[in-house]
Amino acid sequence: MSKASQRTHTYQAEGKVLEGKLVLPLEHTIYPQQHAKLAAEGGYDFHHSNGFQVEGVLSYGAARSHTAGNEGVKDGAGWETLSTTVIEDLNVLEILTADRIVGQIILSHPAEGYVPEISFLGTRFENLRIGGYPVDLAVDLNILGEKPAKDGAYSQDEGVLERVSGQYEKILKSKKLPDALGEHYNRLSSKLKGSEEFKCSLVTKAGGLFPGTSHGNVIVIPNFGTITLAEVTVTHSGFDKKTGKYKKTKVDLKMLDLHLGCPIHGNLGIGNGTGNGTSDP
Repeated sequence: MSKASQRTHTYQAEGKVLEGKLVLPLEHTIYPQQHAKLAAEGGYDFHHSNGFQVEGVLSYGAARSHTAGNEGVKDGAGWETLSTTVIEDLNVLEILTADRIVGQIILSHPAEGYVPEISFLGTRFENLRIGGYPVDLAVDLNILGEKPAKDGAYSQDEGVLERVSGQYEKILKSKKLPDALGEHYNRLSSKLKGSEEFKCSLVTKAGGLFPGTSHGNVIVIPNFGTITLAEVTVTHSGFDKKTGKYKKTKVDLKMLDLHLGCPIHGNLGIGNGTGNGTSDP
């Protein structure tokens, strides 16, 4: 009998291609679109749309999300979980456009232990443009590195902390950094060590001839707003005092987090995925 067959696993994964709220000059709540949610026992969920638009503010030509969860087929394997969102022909206020945006989280929970291997393979931006100008992205899908040894937490891994801290430092040293962003990343930096949660990004640099300023994975565009690219949040919970291990590791990926300013105000989350899961005992 395999180690996995002696345990039970509860799956958790979601994918939403769009959600948000516009507040000025029009009020409009955008409820989760193409919302795929995995059942606790695993399986598959898929949602697709051939097009969507919001009051001329945002549109896309097609979008889909799917989630999957199953026990691994290889000897000694545990449980596999997938969350995927895909948006095609995105247009936000004729300023931000993209041919295709894919956000993907792959979690491999072990037959023994609790902390999963995390992969973002397949995640990408295709022909992302701002004001018609291409955005040149430096991407690191391996920012989290290999799974920490001895079922350790990502939030306590020295390699992870060093790479994430390096991201914060580059942003804080960037030119013309807005005060609000400086305060935000100083706060994240101060809480990095000893915390059960941390944020980082799969995008390390965004360059190009587009108007505005770039600060790591954050782009500030006058008369449009702030664009945060491929932000990852890792949260550990369910700490077991007897073993000194965390039983839950939640991974959130938001491909685009838009805080719109003049002339339209509001917040939009595009390509939002979540992966989690719990094994027992």
